[in-house]
Amino acid sequence: MTTKISYIQGKSQNDFNKNLKYYTEKIRDVCRRGEVTSPLLVVLPELFLWDYFPITEDKKNFESAISIDSDAVKHFQLLAKELKIVLVLPIFEKRAEGIYHNSCLIIEKNGEIVGHYRKMHIPDDPGFYEKYYFTPGDKGFLVTDTSAGKLGVLICWDQWFPEAARITALKGADILIYPTAIGWDDNEPSKDLPRQALNKEQVEAWTTIMRSHAIANGIYVMAVNRVGKEGHLNFWGHSFVANPYGAIIHQDKTEEKITEVEIDFNKTKECRQTWPFLRDRRIDSYETLLKYSDNS
Repeated sequence: MTTKISYIQGKSQNDFNKNLKYYTEKIRDVCRRGEVTSPLLVVLPELFLWDYFPITEDKKNFESAISIDSDAVKHFQLLAKELKIVLVLPIFEKRAEGIYHNSCLIIEKNGEIVGHYRKMHIPDDPGFYEKYYFTPGDKGFLVTDTSAGKLGVLICWDQWFPEAARITALKGADILIYPTAIGWDDNEPSKDLPRQALNKEQVEAWTTIMRSHAIANGIYVMAVNRVGKEGHLNFWGHSFVANPYGAIIHQDKTEEKITEVEIDFNKTKECRQTWPFLRDRRIDSYETLLKYSDNS
C-alpha cells in the first residue's frame, strides 16, 4: 500500500488565531502542491496553535485550552472534510475544570474524529514544565485505523521511550507519528562541549532514538517539530521520516517547511521477514520491565 503523506514544520505566529490562520493556509498549500494526487495524511507539530507555553509555569495559560467540541477543532474537521485528508491535530485539551491534557486528535477525511490520544509521558525540565499543565494520558497507547493507514500517534517526550513505540507497533500501527516541540535551551550550560557541538549532539540523539524505534519494530516513523525562537528556546526543526530499516527518507533543517513523502507499507512486511525481531522476543523473560530497576 503506497501512501502520500505530508507534514508541516511551522513557526508560531505568537497568537492563537494567527496560528490557526497560518496552519490553515499551510494545509491548503499542501493540497494545492500535489502534482498528481494530494496527500492522504497531513501532520502538524505538537501544540501548534499555541506558543510553547510550558516554557514557564503560569496559571493564565490554562485559559487558552480548548475542548474537543470547540470551534477551533470543528474548523479543522470541516477543513479535513473539504480537502479529503486525514489530519493529525495536536491540541491543548481542556477535559474538565482543573484537568488538562496534551492531546492529539485524528480526523478522518469525512471530518469525523476517529482517534483521540493523550500524551502518556509528561516531562518536567527547565523550559519544559509540562507536569504543571498536563495530566498524564489515560487512554493508553493508541492505533487508529484510517483511510491513510493504521496510525500510531505518540507525542514528543513519548518518543524517548522504546516501550511506547513497541506497544504501539504491536497493536498494529503502520507508522509511528510523533508531533513534537523540542529545541535548544539558551540557558543550558555547555561546559563540556561548545554550544554548536552540544546542539548537534542533541539533534543526533533525538533522531537516533526514533530511528532505532523504526529498526526495532520494522515500522515507518515520522517526527514533526516546530521551528523558531520562543523565549529562551530555539526550536530545532529537523522533522523527518524514516523507513522500517531506519533509513531517513527525508529530513528538514531549521526553516519553515512543507514536506511530502511517498511511503510503501509493503516495506514493513519485507523488513519484518528479513529481520524478525518481533518473532524472537522473549516475552516470558521481560518481567523486569515492570520495575523501576532490577533491585526494586
